Amino acid sequence: METGKVDREFFESYIAPRLGASRDDVHTGPKHGVDFGVIEVGEQALAVATDPISILPGLGHERAGRFAVRFVLADVAVSGLAPSHLALSLSLPPAMDDETFAAVWRGVDAECRELGVAVTTGHTARYEDASLPWVGAGTAFAAGDPGRIVLPDGARPGDALVVTKGPAVETTGLLTTLFSGQIELPAETLALAQERLTDTGIVRDALAVREAGTVTAMHDATEGGLLGALFEMAASAGVRLVVDSDAVPLMPGVGETCETLGMDPWRATTGGTLLVAVAPGDADGLVAALDERDTPAAVVGHVEPGSGVERDGEDASRPAGDASWPVYERLSGATQEK
Repeated sequence: METGKVDREFFESYIAPRLGASRDDVHTGPKHGVDFGVIEVGEQALAVATDPISILPGLGHERAGRFAVRFVLADVAVSGLAPSHLALSLSLPPAMDDETFAAVWRGVDAECRELGVAVTTGHTARYEDASLPWVGAGTAFAAGDPGRIVLPDGARPGDALVVTKGPAVETTGLLTTLFSGQIELPAETLALAQERLTDTGIVRDALAVREAGTVTAMHDATEGGLLGALFEMAASAGVRLVVDSDAVPLMPGVGETCETLGMDPWRATTGGTLLVAVAPGDADGLVAALDERDTPAAVVGHVEPGSGVERDGEDASRPAGDASWPVYERLSGATQEK
């Protein structure tokens, strides 16, 4: 059985037909490849997103805490509403002592404070069978005006496509930080690659995008990489995405790292990268707004009627898994052997 996120066929066969009670207040329910759902609460909308929580001690404990909550907050921020509340369920291994947990939690607290997010409820316990890095899950909430929500399946023919930061940002930063002694890169290039970890947050970028024009869809390119995100956006909206690879940003250190590790950057997880569908007349203004935040971005293509993804004039194939997982397993296995 394959690891990683389930595919569309699994979701449609096992999950979609059984979603509990049918309620009128569910505006946007579960859909494969969609980051969040929306509940109507009076005249307000509540966007909700859930994601796994992983703690990677090799990043340093406080930094690991920041990294742990960054992606669930991103998943709700692509609604166009600011994350406001967070619930965490943590299943810790007994080997994680109180001092280590306190350092991780300082990182969680710092990340949330900086983004104006309150940890509102949760569950924390130690269990014999729990093990790092996967130690639970988080649910993020964002409340606001329903008219401000960017629906996850809203991309429409004629829209321009904007990408920030480019492929393999998260993978590059993680692998070069966790396994620096095993990756043969010049010291200067390795240092640049490790800096990519600072690019994995997208909350502020997503909110800046929402203010910059008529945005029809936003997606955080995580598991399956940028190519996976393109396929997910295309499938959820029932459209075809046409992309020019040469126009896509490439952050320093990414190309060299992926070449050294024999990894396809377009299929490697890249938390921190936003894929945006926007009205064509607003695309340049959106890129300019991101540039003011020192976030690299570019218009990389457009939306057409049809289905699937066209890359550089040819039909692309949907990623089967994430290119970073085999590399991570290979490097971590070598570390254990040593």
